[in-house]
Amino acid sequence: MTETKFTPRVFSGIQPSGNLHLGNYLGALKRFVDMQGPEKETVYCMVDLHAITVWQEPKELAHSTRELCAGFIAAGIDPEQSILFNQSQVPEHTQLAWIFNCVARMGWMQRMTQWKDKAGKNQQNASLGLLAYPSLMAADILVYHATHVPVGDDQKQHLELTRDIAIKFNNDFGVDFFPITEPVIEGAATRVMSLRDGSKKMSKSDPSDMSRINMTDDADTIAKKIRKAKTDPDALPSEVDGLSERPEARNLVNIYAALSNQTTDEVLAEVGGKQFGEFKPMLADLAVAKLSPISTEMARLMGEEAEIDRILAKGADKARAIAAPILRQTYEIVGMVGAKQG
Repeated sequence: MTETKFTPRVFSGIQPSGNLHLGNYLGALKRFVDMQGPEKETVYCMVDLHAITVWQEPKELAHSTRELCAGFIAAGIDPEQSILFNQSQVPEHTQLAWIFNCVARMGWMQRMTQWKDKAGKNQQNASLGLLAYPSLMAADILVYHATHVPVGDDQKQHLELTRDIAIKFNNDFGVDFFPITEPVIEGAATRVMSLRDGSKKMSKSDPSDMSRINMTDDADTIAKKIRKAKTDPDALPSEVDGLSERPEARNLVNIYAALSNQTTDEVLAEVGGKQFGEFKPMLADLAVAKLSPISTEMARLMGEEAEIDRILAKGADKARAIAAPILRQTYEIVGMVGAKQG
């Protein structure tokens, strides 16, 4: 079997579940922006179908989808350079997901950490969609023959499943049709932690708003949250090893590194020996400079919902131009009659 040469293509998506925060920006949006360029096609998606694996108020879901689109654009995603759309406007995602539901094994799905965490002991009352979520995620990626996916640590297992599904499909049908997608995990702050507890991931579900920087926060709020972030009494070390038992210090240094496009080592070479009373104002100034223009632009875009909807519809058309032929070829391989037509 000759090896297929796939077009270098990046795919990634974020759930529109509201309260876009610094963790989403540094762990995803900023990296998406950095990956734009002539070397790879970039396809970015608001995965609204994934969002409804748990109950969503319809009006809030629509608002969150538009707000997330505004966040993508305000962060630097160019809809003319990248394909930007919401998942539900491209039916090929769910059509391929059904094929993958018949390729994937129940045991694979039941081993997923997120299934265990979210369904917990109440698995019999969890939605079937929550169990099948990783199969749809695989379809999101492979319906574009995506070769690279930027992922956080919490999604690595799902990407491994995507690779397993691609391998099994190719083996079952004796083809080299789906690429074995490569994860892209890089950057100083791919996992941003709570400002109140450095051992917990920054999350919109944390009851304390002071635990996170929301992408809609204004400059004063951003600076206040940095000033009040939990720290320890010791000075910052000059080497990374000195952060190993200091989760809050490590988190703030990682955030500074990610916002300033430096490595953690480079930051510590600059700030080692400083007390937090001196470092926090530096971080606050940097965060305000980088983030407040994004929140301002998001607010402007949210005042033009019709324009957001136009961008999403145009992006969906571009996405379908790639996805539809790949789905048709998949149907042909599987043996679906009529797959060559249309």
